Amino acid sequence: MSASQGPTLRELAVQALSSVEHGYDLLAPKFDRTPYRTADKVLDAVTAALRPLGPFSSGLDICCGTGAGTGVLRRVCERRVVGVDFSSGMLDEARRSHSGGPTTPTVSWVRADVRAMPVRTGGAFDLAVSFGAFGHFLARERPSLFTQVHATLRPGGLFAFPVGAPPRVGSGPYWQLWAFDAAMRVRNALWHPPFVMYYRTFPLPEVREELTRAGFRVGTLPLPGLGRRADGSPRGRLVLARKH
Repeated sequence: MSASQGPTLRELAVQALSSVEHGYDLLAPKFDRTPYRTADKVLDAVTAALRPLGPFSSGLDICCGTGAGTGVLRRVCERRVVGVDFSSGMLDEARRSHSGGPTTPTVSWVRADVRAMPVRTGGAFDLAVSFGAFGHFLARERPSLFTQVHATLRPGGLFAFPVGAPPRVGSGPYWQLWAFDAAMRVRNALWHPPFVMYYRTFPLPEVREELTRAGFRVGTLPLPGLGRRADGSPRGRLVLARKH
């Protein structure tokens, strides 16, 4: 991210002191030039993992932002793709990013809070994905979110999202994430409206239990495209939650 292309420090500070929705409206025009956009290597790895699990007719990108995950769905779905986000600014950028190219599948956009999914998405999709959004949900909100996602899928439908291997306790990345979350908790205690974004509040064992209670059968696949750690374990996995 270069200073001439990405957001300035002042712009990032203004975003951080805004609500989540307004903050992303402000950041939207430059979001794809920040490190917060999901990396292409993650998108490509997820695409490669999903293709053998299809065919998929229709796909839903949950918290689609500027549409990086929507691009994955366009590669694996045959008929229809829908992106849902509550930031009108991010959706405007998504429309611009996906305005050209093939006409199949068709792509449409819905402005909505995914914790109250629009009725018209109910039971309509073979595949739902989400990339990098779960830190915006408090732990107590996840069960309702997963229930909403479950309702959007047809029987046998798949909810898929990548997760990175957690950093080793005591490592540099571990303390960086700890410090970020601590700073956000202080910010939200002192400043309103809150900006909910935490990196250490999505433990996979708890998430698996919540998905199971929501009516999913849950498994994971390693993502070879993301490489392996020194101990041989994958750097990233794809969580696969199948609707009963």
